[in-house]
Amino acid sequence: MVQSSESPKAFRLWPFVFIAAVVGIAAIGFAYTAGWLSPHRLTPEKLVAGLAPPGGPALGHRRNHAKGICFTGTFEANGEGSALSKAPVFVRGQYPVVGRFNLGTPHPDAADAMVRVRGLGILITTPDGQQWRSAMINAPIFPVSTPQAFYDLLTASGSKDPDAMKNFIGANPEFTTFLPWAKSDQWTESYAEERYNSLNSFLFVDGSGAKHPIRWSLIPAAQPVSITPEELAKRGLDFLEQEITQRVAAGAQHWNLIVTVASPGDPTADPNNAWPADRRTVNVGTMTVQQIEPEPDGPCRDINYDPTVLPDGITTSDDPFPAARSAAYSRSYNSRTAEASDYPRNATGARQ
Repeated sequence: MVQSSESPKAFRLWPFVFIAAVVGIAAIGFAYTAGWLSPHRLTPEKLVAGLAPPGGPALGHRRNHAKGICFTGTFEANGEGSALSKAPVFVRGQYPVVGRFNLGTPHPDAADAMVRVRGLGILITTPDGQQWRSAMINAPIFPVSTPQAFYDLLTASGSKDPDAMKNFIGANPEFTTFLPWAKSDQWTESYAEERYNSLNSFLFVDGSGAKHPIRWSLIPAAQPVSITPEELAKRGLDFLEQEITQRVAAGAQHWNLIVTVASPGDPTADPNNAWPADRRTVNVGTMTVQQIEPEPDGPCRDINYDPTVLPDGITTSDDPFPAARSAAYSRSYNSRTAEASDYPRNATGARQ
């Protein structure tokens, strides 16, 4: 891990950034754990343990996306979503949101410039107590098509065999469609400038019971400003948290929640396969971030952003990854809450 005493020029960013991009995706796609691969059954325990860095996990922290900061705000539904889903969250009105900006890394003290994947978790609650939880990332597609391929990727990325990744790509050529984004040196300079994507497919169920396969994205109102990882490194290890805190203090930040509706024949079980750009989209409302709070004592600290916690009117599709994520998130949550006494705090309650 890069220490604060190191100059940004004292290391080459890209080997670390690429590894972070691969490993950071891990929390988004654990292989399904219901016995598909018996007798060599994959389990949440094995997969979560596989995310740990050589020195072991950061106790008390999420096993991935460990670096993050909390926010509170609102989701204002415009009523347009009600034609697709009977979920109360789409009825015109304003609903509270508890969220978390984060980086896809198992290191809570990682330098911002070392992590390609940025994430956003949200929990929206309606007056009747129903919840919609979602964990999104800024990647446009998932690196692989199947849970087994993901597990093979995780294994290959941690292997000492110099041919491991080469062999993996040979067996999973779809991974090459992810590489241009992972290797891109044009990043944004703020959490507020990122587009966050669900990647996984879900089903919206309308009032008549009809099911609509969908994906969703949060599109920022802020104009993205490109920055290279080298330039980001010069701004400090924790620039993203500092910047979003200052930005929101100066004014609330907004994202439009855009739902994309699949056409017949569009793949719903393969998050590596993007739907064509001409698919129908519906702006169903606006998320507003009103306040940023440090995570140690913040409202997002103990929330598990399980993507299968859905309100009536939204359900999972044939995409296997939400169930996989749910199982692994549960394992991570149980581990870190059991380690609460190990979570580093100083006398004022802030993380050291």
